[in-house]
Amino acid sequence: MSAFMSAFASLVGALADLLHPFFQTASTAAAIVLFTALVRLAVHPLSRAAARGQKAQRRLQPQIAELRRKHGKNPERMQKALMELHKEEKVSPLSGCLPSLLQMPAFFLLYHVFSSQKIGNDPNELLGHQLFGAPLGERWHDAIAHGGMFGAQGIVYLGLFVIVAAVATFSYGRTKRQMAAHPVTPATGPDGQPVPGMGAMTKVMPLMSFFTLFTVAFVPLAAALYVVTSTTWTAVERAYLYRDLPAAGAAVATAA
Repeated sequence: MSAFMSAFASLVGALADLLHPFFQTASTAAAIVLFTALVRLAVHPLSRAAARGQKAQRRLQPQIAELRRKHGKNPERMQKALMELHKEEKVSPLSGCLPSLLQMPAFFLLYHVFSSQKIGNDPNELLGHQLFGAPLGERWHDAIAHGGMFGAQGIVYLGLFVIVAAVATFSYGRTKRQMAAHPVTPATGPDGQPVPGMGAMTKVMPLMSFFTLFTVAFVPLAAALYVVTSTTWTAVERAYLYRDLPAAGAAVATAA
């Protein structure tokens, strides 16, 4: 982990040096935003593949319904038939999980770098870098302790909260409209019976974007910048890739 942290710190430092003429004291924060955009750009082909997979899944719904009708009383035969159908159509039911899973190492690496006092045997100089006076290694409660919620540092977090709330509201409204236009059939298991809890999950799914507010409040500011940038990217990307797909499929395919 130490070697990865050192390499990542060097990468952030190099990007910050590159951006310094344009962003001055906020160059490290800008480097984190750029790093996040590069990660999302690298994962974008998988997001496109996930979108195609979800559309294919929707196209296969009549065939899946027929398999459930034929093999509903034989879970093993049902499961085998579903696997054969997905293999034949070259569709992976788990394809939508890959973009989120591949982003997690980048987020946790960023989190650890800006939570560690030392990188290797050297003091972590990145912790002192700031965004409009708010240290990238501190959290919201630290900002409140240094001037209150509306102090110089607190305002930075309020700005991030506003962005997250705006993106979440956009995603929520879009998801609700899609769900109203395309009612979702309750998910069923291999035995053809409804999956326990899926109905409640479908109702909660539109609200998931708002949970990002808690993440921003409790992680270091550097990690919060990653989350805000990635969440905004996700909302725009999802609106484009899943513009002709019911909301529930799009929401499941791409997590924040």
